[in-house]
Amino acid sequence: MGSQRNGFNKESFILSVDVGTTSIRCHVYDKGAKIRGSCTTKVILLYPEVGHVEMRPDALWKGFISVVKGAVQDAGIQMRQIEALGISTQRGTFTTWDRKTGVPFHNFISWQDQRAADLVKSWNRSCTMKAIHGTMKMLYFLTRQKRLLAASLIVFSTQHVTFRLVWALTHYKQVHQAVAEGNCCFGTIDTWLLFKLTKGHIHATDYSNASSTGIFDSYQMCWSGFLCSLVSLPLSIFPKVENTGHDFGSTDPSIFGVPIPIMSVIADQQAAMFGECCFDVGDVKITMGTGTFMDINTGTKPHTSVAGLYPLVGWKIGPEVVYLAEGNAADTGTAIKWAQELELFSDVHETSAMAYSVSDSDGVCFVPSFSGLQAPLNDPKACASLMGLKPSTTKSHLVRAILESVAFRNKQLYETMLKETRIPITNIRVDGGVSSNDFVMHLTADLFGRKIARPQHHEMSCLGAAFVAGLGVGFWRTREELKKLQSTDEVFSPEGALKAGAGSQSREYIHALQSWERALRRSMNWYSKP
Repeated sequence: MGSQRNGFNKESFILSVDVGTTSIRCHVYDKGAKIRGSCTTKVILLYPEVGHVEMRPDALWKGFISVVKGAVQDAGIQMRQIEALGISTQRGTFTTWDRKTGVPFHNFISWQDQRAADLVKSWNRSCTMKAIHGTMKMLYFLTRQKRLLAASLIVFSTQHVTFRLVWALTHYKQVHQAVAEGNCCFGTIDTWLLFKLTKGHIHATDYSNASSTGIFDSYQMCWSGFLCSLVSLPLSIFPKVENTGHDFGSTDPSIFGVPIPIMSVIADQQAAMFGECCFDVGDVKITMGTGTFMDINTGTKPHTSVAGLYPLVGWKIGPEVVYLAEGNAADTGTAIKWAQELELFSDVHETSAMAYSVSDSDGVCFVPSFSGLQAPLNDPKACASLMGLKPSTTKSHLVRAILESVAFRNKQLYETMLKETRIPITNIRVDGGVSSNDFVMHLTADLFGRKIARPQHHEMSCLGAAFVAGLGVGFWRTREELKKLQSTDEVFSPEGALKAGAGSQSREYIHALQSWERALRRSMNWYSKP
């Protein structure tokens, strides 16, 4: 495809950046969705206090600029050949800044941060919440409106922005003062990047990122005035919410030498869903990166959950809104990285072979809950633990136990999804760095009793943001065209006893799973004050 942009007739490309929890990566895509150039840099996480997880805004900005320039250089092209930019970001990580100067008041507070855990717990147990639940149940009984049922079941979580933002407003005097003066901007990473890239002209987000904050009403498609009033959050600080596929303006020419149209902003898990072409109801995407995120396409209506699956806007492109239901486990890649830092192995690619080198974990159970437990247990006070250690336990047994815990959490989320949504699952695609581990993939397929497909490239968030941006400028025309560009590396099928029937559970693992669930229960509520 040729481009006349800036007066040149050369091959054009789509640029996509994914700001993850552990890395920022940028890919340059051609018309065939092939990666022509790449660049990656690490994200440095700060742990100023126990339970606090932060990132420096200036370091994140420098990392963003460096990967864009690095990927374009790696592709051997010029900036003027970039047709559009798509941005995918981790969700729920936010900062606040001075509207006039653009200077942040504090570091980014990560989605993994637990500083508001006690606040969340006290609110969830409060008389106010009990009264709200009771009132909403009664109103739902009278009206049968699903959004009232959702409100009657709402449980706050530390992963949502809500109470971390309440904490920031309470503890940072500058923020409190700026709010009073009407000079405070709130934003997740996407919003802050848009503000920086446009030199302060754009204060916006998209529906996928907004719906992931916990402050957005996915039924009414707006910031929740009721919730903001309830917990005293000022609506004036929030960004304008735009379509996922939208012309957000162009990057200031001083940044990359030429203006680049920003044509998509999308949350990372929703981006991965789009990149996997999970466009149909019942399509499931599992991303195993720093955390595991399991999403199912629920169509044009948000799902109302009773066990912790969260209704999200997948994307809004034109008039079409697609909703997802999501469950997650926060510490998948975190647990594997922790094991590496303990020198249980030197290279993460060794872990699958280590797990296969022993017949079982020798009774060892690992509970991956450095950041508490999410759906369906929802316990922010749970601890990570290793149980069942013996003198005979080897490094391989420990590694196997850690990898088994990833698949066991996958099984929990999958069972919750089946029970909750009652939507027939059409296909399952898995991506993210941990999906390159064959042991985890085989065990997950066995436990599900279903085939699961792994794409050739595991970084689907980048591709999803690129697809949305590309559709916006006509680089790609239709979603059917995108489906034809899909590439599958391997399909994992259930083995052994499971071949007898799809959806049945591996008998071989029933005892191991039961032992692990017992360990899980013992790890719960560990950090509660006596």
